[in-house]
Amino acid sequence: MKIIDLIKAPRPTLSFEVFPPKTSQNFESVRMAVEEIAALKPDFMSVTYGAGGGTSDFTADIAANIQNKYGVPTLAHMTCVSSPREQVRRVTDTLKDKGITNILALRGDIPEGFDLSKADYRYASELISEIRERGDFCIGGACYPEAHPESKDSMSDLAHLKEKADKGCEFFTTQMFFDNNVLYNFIYRARAAGINVPIVAGVMPVTNAAQIKRIMAISGAALPQRFVRIVDRYGSNPDAMMQAGIAYATAQIIDLFANGVPAVHVYSMNKPEIARRIMENVSHIIR
Repeated sequence: MKIIDLIKAPRPTLSFEVFPPKTSQNFESVRMAVEEIAALKPDFMSVTYGAGGGTSDFTADIAANIQNKYGVPTLAHMTCVSSPREQVRRVTDTLKDKGITNILALRGDIPEGFDLSKADYRYASELISEIRERGDFCIGGACYPEAHPESKDSMSDLAHLKEKADKGCEFFTTQMFFDNNVLYNFIYRARAAGINVPIVAGVMPVTNAAQIKRIMAISGAALPQRFVRIVDRYGSNPDAMMQAGIAYATAQIIDLFANGVPAVHVYSMNKPEIARRIMENVSHIIR
């Protein structure tokens, strides 16, 4: 099943992101958590990919297991900035051999001290072109509602996004955001810039206060005051913060669907309880 067909279906789409283990010692515990999420039967699941392809075999194996055992379509992440061309081609062929037809094409973080001028791929658009030539894949990409941290301004960021769409990217999944108005404004500007592919909203349920600093470092997402007050009030109480974080994410998701956003992708952090409670909270909405 191609992800683009799911996203374009009449009813809303809800999906989850999971990540593979960094080492083989953790594979079994990660597999069990991922299978618990797959058993909830989301519309699809994405599986992340370590920098430089460090977890590429795990990514392919977990994605194939989800599809084969649970019948849940998978979206395999692929980063390219520190990967040689032959490795990208090998991973692409492995995904094809395992029946995985959906790839999220990402540049990835630039390693410290890495000379980008010597890389086989400098931009995600180059990876998209490579994947497009190597098989009948549905290709997705990433976007930042508040602009990529490395962009000089929002207009240049949209120009790069349009280039990815022109190269064959069929949908975009957003980085996390905590104010839905930020997304609605971004979609309006993207459409005005000629970017007409579907945009999937990425939502992160924040269930402990320690996540905040990391979230800010990764995404640069602004935190609305109502969200800050929740963390200030409940951050020191793990059970209360879990409940409040899931409730906040649920409210975001319901509002997104109510305003016509076709698909929401939840960054579940391999936590089946978070995925289960969100699925329960919107079960009738996504039918």
